[in-house]
Order: sequence, then C-alpha cells, then structure tokens
Amino acid sequence: MVDRNEPLAAIKSRRNSTLNALVASVPYIRWLGIQFDRRGDELTAILPFDEKLIGNPMLPAIHGGVTAAFLEVAAIVELTWSAIWEDMEHGRIAPDAAVPESLPRLPKTIDFTVDYLRSGLPRDAYARARVVRSGRRYASVQVEAWQDQRTRLFAQATGHFLMPQNA
Repeated sequence: MVDRNEPLAAIKSRRNSTLNALVASVPYIRWLGIQFDRRGDELTAILPFDEKLIGNPMLPAIHGGVTAAFLEVAAIVELTWSAIWEDMEHGRIAPDAAVPESLPRLPKTIDFTVDYLRSGLPRDAYARARVVRSGRRYASVQVEAWQDQRTRLFAQATGHFLMPQNA
C-alpha cells in the first residue's frame, strides 16, 4: 500500500534515482548523451545536439542510425518505466546503477520500424513513446520525435518487444 503521508521530496527522489539508475545502466545511452525529463509518470527523451551525431556534414543532418537508436531507447525506457512503476511507487524495488542485480531487465527488441519524415537538423531532439499494448510476454510501442515544434515530427517509429520474464 502506498504511504499517503510520505513526503513529496522522498517520492520524487525515489522516482528520479530509479530513472537515473535505469539510464546509467546502458553505456550506449550515455555515449549518445540521451537524457530524460520526467513529469510524474510521463517521460520525454532528449538527445542534446553533438557534432559526433552528424551523419551527413553537407546538409548537415543527424545520422539515421542515431535517430533510430534514439527512438528505440525512448521506447525501451518508456516500456520499462511503465512496467516497474507500481513496484517503484510501493518501494518494492530500488534500482541502483552500482548494483547490477538491482536493475530491472530490459525488454528485447523483436522488430523496430522507423519512418524518417525529414532530416534531423543540427539541434536538440525530443521524443515521446507511448505503450500501445503491454502483456506478460509481448509489448508494442509507438514513438514520435521532433526538434523545434512538437507538431512537426522528423521521425516516428513502431516497435515490438519481448518482455523480460521474472527469473
């Protein structure tokens, strides 16, 4: 049962430390520089611009592989976040990046389809994922990415994932 008298600072701290441990557990997320802005249970993935992300210096444009990886990371983190939410809120789990066995196992990608709608410009990018279906074994997620305007997407994706089974 959730302690309704738990201080807000403690709740926010638990949520932030869980998200930070989840993100820190994947070296590629750190290398790309992907960050997450958390508002309650809603996550927005942020890909801060870096010259190393450019694939075509003539345009310049963010590399398509970087765009795909950004969308896939947003999908996997959102899916994991939604799957662990109840246990985290009740204090049943307390992931710590320094203790690998405390981290939740991540879903495995079955397939991931990206629609490139326009070139990713040399600036920060944002993405939001929405879990369409999540069962015990299988999940489906949709992701949208934009840069300057939320309504002007530069890429979108649909992914299907195999959910981790409790060992």
